Amino acid sequence: MVNDARDGRVGVVGLGLVGGSLARLLAARGVDVVATDTDAGTRGDARAVGLRVADDLADLCAERPDVVVLAVPLRAVRTTAAELAPLLAGGDATVTDVGSVKGPVRAAVLAAGLGDRYVGAHPMAGTEHSGFAASDAGLLDAAPWAVTVAEPGGAAPDEPRRLAQVLRLVTGPLAGTAAVVTDDRHDEAAALVSHVPHVLATQLLNAVAGAPVRDLALGLAAGSFRDGTRVALTDPARTEAMVTENAAWVAPALRKAVRDLEVVIGALETNGSLHDVFHAADDVRELRAGGRARPAGPEESLPVGDAWTSGLVDDLVARCTAGAVVVGVDDGAVRVRAPR
Repeated sequence: MVNDARDGRVGVVGLGLVGGSLARLLAARGVDVVATDTDAGTRGDARAVGLRVADDLADLCAERPDVVVLAVPLRAVRTTAAELAPLLAGGDATVTDVGSVKGPVRAAVLAAGLGDRYVGAHPMAGTEHSGFAASDAGLLDAAPWAVTVAEPGGAAPDEPRRLAQVLRLVTGPLAGTAAVVTDDRHDEAAALVSHVPHVLATQLLNAVAGAPVRDLALGLAAGSFRDGTRVALTDPARTEAMVTENAAWVAPALRKAVRDLEVVIGALETNGSLHDVFHAADDVRELRAGGRARPAGPEESLPVGDAWTSGLVDDLVARCTAGAVVVGVDDGAVRVRAPR
């Protein structure tokens, strides 16, 4: 039987917006959670709201968590993983994370010697704010997650069992859904729906900041500017790290955006038609109507048997890459919802 992470202890390393929200939600759902942060003030703030907080990474690992979640900034993952590795030696803790880029995180945990313990994860939820003060249990409640596995041929023998642990956590106490994909597919998709939008939103701010009519424009700005620039209010250092860490996928997506904008410019300068530009995504526009990413489809239970296997993992990756999500893990089965 697969170990149920809901019955184990979770360690959260880093108490910023996402790590703090995760620790709050797990505690609210009755999960045994212990957290830590390098900042003493943040640790004090977390204790003040009732969270169990360790003074440092060594003290957290002394609590022998079953799952350790790296919720530190991307630029700190490599150092944190290297510090964590000897502290986990001799135990069986699974290591996961909440980073918005997966390839570099896997490289960091592999370099630290934690690759055989690692399953990647990324909650697709956030705000433009940062820090523990901005964290909220509701931020991650029922959120969609990407849960990532190694590329074919690169998986550790224990990956299926550890994947099941993370999926139980996401679909159980966190009440979320999980798309099981490879790191590359996650990073490609995240570039399109998160990282490129951050760059474009930042450019909208930059355009106004450098305009002669800046103050007039800001005074006239309403919903379209507010919505189009919200994520540009994020800590610029955090956005820069996210974009540069995923440069391999962000750069070509931006090049396509530039080419598409050149088409718009050319049409405007020659009185050409823009019909195709504004109707090219009609099917996606229809799907997004009402705030839905995609309508829910039917559920299917996939038998697990005595243990998860690499074949089951491959099946989940194929299904989720095509739009399905894992909605639950039961004894002997994993429940998958197909896209409609």
